[in-house]
Amino acid sequence: MHSVTITLLLLLAVVLSDLLSRALESSLPFTIPKPLIQVAFGVVMGLFPSLVVTLEPGVFFLLLLAPLLFLDGWRIPGEELLKDRGSVVQLALGLVVLAVLGIGLFVHALIPAIPLPVAFALAAVLSPTDPIAVSAIARRVPMPPRMMRILEGESLLNDASGLVCFKLALAAMLTGSFSVQTAILNFAWLAVAGVVTGVGLTLLLTTMKNAAARRLGEDSGAQILISLLIPFGCYMLAERLGGSGVLAAVAGGLTMSVVESSGKASATTRIRRSTFWDVISFAANGAVFVLLGEQLHGIVEEFNKPDGPGGGPQSLAWLGLYVVAITAALVAIRFAWVFVSLRLRLFRRNRTPDALATPQDLTLRMIAVMSLAGVRGAVSLAGVLGLPLMLPGGAPFPARTLVIALAMGVIALSLVLAAVALPLLLNSLVQPADTAQAQEEDTARLGSARAAVAAIESLERERPADHPDAALYTAAAARLLALYRTRMDNRDGSTETLAQAQRVDAIEREMRLAALRAERSTLFRELRARRLGSSTARKLVRELDLLEARQLI
Repeated sequence: MHSVTITLLLLLAVVLSDLLSRALESSLPFTIPKPLIQVAFGVVMGLFPSLVVTLEPGVFFLLLLAPLLFLDGWRIPGEELLKDRGSVVQLALGLVVLAVLGIGLFVHALIPAIPLPVAFALAAVLSPTDPIAVSAIARRVPMPPRMMRILEGESLLNDASGLVCFKLALAAMLTGSFSVQTAILNFAWLAVAGVVTGVGLTLLLTTMKNAAARRLGEDSGAQILISLLIPFGCYMLAERLGGSGVLAAVAGGLTMSVVESSGKASATTRIRRSTFWDVISFAANGAVFVLLGEQLHGIVEEFNKPDGPGGGPQSLAWLGLYVVAITAALVAIRFAWVFVSLRLRLFRRNRTPDALATPQDLTLRMIAVMSLAGVRGAVSLAGVLGLPLMLPGGAPFPARTLVIALAMGVIALSLVLAAVALPLLLNSLVQPADTAQAQEEDTARLGSARAAVAAIESLERERPADHPDAALYTAAAARLLALYRTRMDNRDGSTETLAQAQRVDAIEREMRLAALRAERSTLFRELRARRLGSSTARKLVRELDLLEARQLI
């Protein structure tokens, strides 16, 4: 019963943090990102020892991170990710390896009490970034879409690469030996086994699900539950096979995106499933940062004991300096990597030295944004809490509490730094209009409208002339064809005509929303007056809600 109470209080903290975030956003001239507010709620909960959750890293990864990573892979635009695959791979693999080596050596030199393998393990858990925190911070001052896509793609891959490096460093500490050849083979097996497991299990389950739906009919509840079980199955099976459960969850999400592009699920299932996963994402993301705040109090208290790793109260000042130094080193390495990789990419495009001086995509401000956007979060927290308590011989794991305190300090400082600096850097940034996406959308609308016209005309031709409802079919077809042909005429023209059609669409959307809300208000008024039954009202209101949701997409 105690665990149930803590879980409910944790969810309540997530809800209250969201309400407080919205209230502060509307009343303050600056943005306080929701993750920081959730961390603060966790700190308050941590003051009550009975409410503190003892995190088991394996359970944490399985219950919270597996579905979140699966959802990220499912919803990330795959075609856009492929366009920027070079930048994503450079950040997710090359930068992780550089950060592990550079920060590991830096930490060991800065704090000799931390053995080199442990320093590499700390650097490995600090290498993954958290795009959820970045998107929350940049909500008021949106990032350029392409930059946000690169950050999201990077986070999907560097979660896995960072944790793989962490496992290798940890193995070196526990065994006392390290082999480059063994490390490469282990890395390859973790990656291949994770990806193959995620792709294979997702394909198997979705194929079975679709076959059952064709034969027995589709039930939305069962479809949604299957989609929830897939990431847990991918993660657990990959871990059992010795692969990366994180990569399996990501690969499963990407595979789910491809499978669902077939459009075999019903409209009702897609609507309900999307809402269900929105709730899962909201609750799990919030719980991650509340749990982070809960752990801070215990770590600081342990670190500050006279016989603790810091040796007394004055140690907190040194801890703060170490956290600042490590965070600055992470930002500096990321800045240097982004700067150099962009210049190399420009050289590959055969740019002249003069053109390299001030290219638009190589401004220092944009590089600074990419550097500060490397916020640490849930994966770093779970990874560092996975440090064992003892070495194989029974001796305490060296500098465990100090390493956890450093990691949590870097996570918190990176959130604060991004919250302060990113809005300042992005506030005056003039973003060009995404004309390519608008053109793609209008082309798709035009093609679907043509298909709709062809289907209506075909259906009308199939009816014999002496059909009793022939006149009704003709009248209905005329009304629908007029609607679709108007949309086609508006979009199949010049740029000026297209712009005017978009303005007409916006005005029409505004009027439709007003009409739908008036309809719904009338239905509720009739329901309260008992002139309308509750079941009928529920059906009609749901129809209006779906129409309104369609207008707001």
